[in-house]
Amino acid sequence: MGVVTVNLAVHGVGRPGRQLDPGEDERWVTVDQFERVLDAVEHRPDVHLTFDDGNESDVEIALPRLVERGLTAEFFPLAGRLGQRGYLDRDALRELVRAGMEIGSHGWEPRDWRRLDDRHARRELTEAPKLLGDLCGRPVRRYSLPFGAYDRKVLARLRQAGATRVYTSDGGAAQRDGWLQARTELRHDLDDAWLDGVLVTGRRRSGWAGRLFRRAVR
Repeated sequence: MGVVTVNLAVHGVGRPGRQLDPGEDERWVTVDQFERVLDAVEHRPDVHLTFDDGNESDVEIALPRLVERGLTAEFFPLAGRLGQRGYLDRDALRELVRAGMEIGSHGWEPRDWRRLDDRHARRELTEAPKLLGDLCGRPVRRYSLPFGAYDRKVLARLRQAGATRVYTSDGGAAQRDGWLQARTELRHDLDDAWLDGVLVTGRRRSGWAGRLFRRAVR
């Protein structure tokens, strides 16, 4: 069995700067909850933090707390939402890069990639990472799946687009060097017991147990 990692997915932190989409508030955490997560993972090299959507809280709240603890993370903004109210703008995106954070793509808009025609697939999987890469000054080849939704066609399109890593929302642990990476999403009702369970038992969901768990989630 290879080395495993626990990937945590953060969406928004603190008071939203925009009107949330239906159900989005379930994946929004308070500043106190976020700091408890950081305290729990600060000395855990087997835990990787990711951020979806490109909310303004990524820079205003998350970034200074990550830097303070010497932590790095991976950010997956929606390219089509850059500069909109409540989202990162281009300067904020570059600030993440200057701070040593990695940038990936969450697509152009929040769409289910299983239902894309060829034109929209090109925009979500090719044009979005190209725009982000041009702004960051480096290629963007990692993706976070909107809604965690995928099937064989989505994965084939991602390989064709040159994806080097793809993050899901399947939960549990992942092989550190794996192309497909399971993640566990932070929820609005997380507490210490939930966090302890994810960090302790999440590492055990690798190998055949992890495959069974992810199949059940999907």
